[in-house]
Amino acid sequence: MAKGPVLIDLEDAPQAPSVTEAPPITDPDPIDLPDGRAMQMAARVVTRQPSWLARVFWTTVVAFVTAILSAAAWQMVTGWIERAPLFGWFLTVLVAVLLLTLLMIAMRELGALARLKRIDTLRHKANTALDQNDLAAARDVTDRLVELYETREETRWGRERLDALENDQMDAESLLLLVEAELLAPLDRAAQREVEAAARQVATVTALVPLALADVFAALTANLRMIRRIAEVYGGRTGRLGSWRLTRAVLAHLVATGAVAVGDDMLEPILGGSLLGKLSRRFGEGLVNGALTARVGVAAIEVCRPMAFSAGKRPKARHLVKQALSGLMSRSDT
Repeated sequence: MAKGPVLIDLEDAPQAPSVTEAPPITDPDPIDLPDGRAMQMAARVVTRQPSWLARVFWTTVVAFVTAILSAAAWQMVTGWIERAPLFGWFLTVLVAVLLLTLLMIAMRELGALARLKRIDTLRHKANTALDQNDLAAARDVTDRLVELYETREETRWGRERLDALENDQMDAESLLLLVEAELLAPLDRAAQREVEAAARQVATVTALVPLALADVFAALTANLRMIRRIAEVYGGRTGRLGSWRLTRAVLAHLVATGAVAVGDDMLEPILGGSLLGKLSRRFGEGLVNGALTARVGVAAIEVCRPMAFSAGKRPKARHLVKQALSGLMSRSDT
């Protein structure tokens, strides 16, 4: 073993890498959030107008089935009256009660459709009065809105303020802005609370319930219930046919405005980009479903409201999502 100094030839040693040549450190890839294409496709399918051939086919099928059932019921009742009069008249009473019930259901559905038509007419008249700066038409819209909400306790203070300040308005725009601020403001807040509650419910169920298709069922039922409640807030109580018509109108509005897709561009300003990379996929899907529900709610408010929103008054889906999920995000941060 040598006891002298040891010489190391540095010329042949490999050069150490420079700090400037080191590869950049990348953040973890964010979760693969859905972008709403499924909901966009579903909305287009629902809002697609059937062809004239399909309408003729289904009309013929309904008429044929109705005729067959009516003839069968008539023959059954008359036959039993001949064979056993007591039982035959009992069947006659049952058929009469059934027909009366169907008539009452039809009248209720027609009344619901009439209420929705009334809301649509008021919105059209308000837009026309604003475009033409027609003060008389604006006063007529104001009177109709006051009549529509005269039994609503939450609008009592607004109706009193509107009655005191209405004659001071000199043009249609100022009068309709006053109506929006005094009469519709409490209804707007109530409708936004319904949207926040639905978005929170959908996000929670999607994030916490691991069952297959549970999030789909929860989102469907919550959105339908939210649309119906928003219609009730603005005075357009709906039946079965009215709910279907209103849902089609809301989905058509979403397709027309292109607001059925959501992704990181909407959630990152709310939650922060670093947080999205740390979320579990299930929780991320819950946030996306909640955001989509909020956008459906905003579209429902615009469809059900008897007046269009003025500049700067339209609710933002991003703000509603932030309000709805603020409790969830504060818990997740801790």
